[in-house]
Amino acid sequence: MNEPDYRRLIDAEMWAYIERYDASYPPDAVDLPIEGQRDVYDAMCKIFHQPRPSGVAVSDRAFGGVPCRVYEVAGSDVTVVYYHGGGFVVGGLESHDDICAEIAARTGFDVISVDYGLAPEVTFPGCFDDAWAAFDAIATDRSGDIVLAGDSAGGNLAAAVAHHARGRVDGRVTGQVLIYPGLGGDTTKGSYLKHANAPHLTMADLAFYRTVRIGGAEPPEDDPRYAPLSDSDFSGLPPTVVVTAECDPLASDGESYRDAVMLAGGNAVWFNEPGLVHACLRARNMSKRAAVFFDRVIDGIANVGQGRWPY
Repeated sequence: MNEPDYRRLIDAEMWAYIERYDASYPPDAVDLPIEGQRDVYDAMCKIFHQPRPSGVAVSDRAFGGVPCRVYEVAGSDVTVVYYHGGGFVVGGLESHDDICAEIAARTGFDVISVDYGLAPEVTFPGCFDDAWAAFDAIATDRSGDIVLAGDSAGGNLAAAVAHHARGRVDGRVTGQVLIYPGLGGDTTKGSYLKHANAPHLTMADLAFYRTVRIGGAEPPEDDPRYAPLSDSDFSGLPPTVVVTAECDPLASDGESYRDAVMLAGGNAVWFNEPGLVHACLRARNMSKRAAVFFDRVIDGIANVGQGRWPY
């Protein structure tokens, strides 16, 4: 398959973002020791960090023994449980602080960011166990509706929790919003081939993160806690909004997941935003296309949180 012409697909605003991103978090960052990767990732996140909007009260507390950060807005009876991206290796409460604060301000919902354990210190299923423990405790602590959300690795965890919640925490999750998630799709076709060497995320990067996540073991088969697309049953899942970036090897997972949910009789919609790359959430203040992408995310969270399905 011919390499896409990224100079044509990606506009000048996004290239400016990519170059600024790469200057602090270089494409070969996965070759660094894990601590080095985390240092450069955290430094990159600080460069793009935006001030928190007014009207959002922020506090740190644990849920289910997992450190979390709570973003509260007056009068909210909906809680967004957010799982951050970072390949299960990097990221934390600081890396997505401004994103979570902006989600709270724009939707009017409380947001709780979950600081699940990272690999290699915590390998699968430990990251999922943390994600579930936090969700279960939040569902016990709070009486209102819950929206599950997350980006990249966090999108995987949000979906995995949604699958696991069926029959355990029924009726509480009104929707899930998955942002360029890795859901364990077929790597022999679609975007996995077309965008194998895309800017920001490549198949080689995905192979590295997968190896670290599972501690060098063989990937588990047919375990939706690891790969939600491997589930044999997609019935009973909450309304699902998936937002992906065109120039991303993971984009096809959004299409596959939408189709699986709809085939099982559920509500799902997939937006594959043109000319964007993985991790484009951070470009929302530099790129008109990335701003539209974030609007899709905000609208998705607002709609499912209020029980609407306008898609």
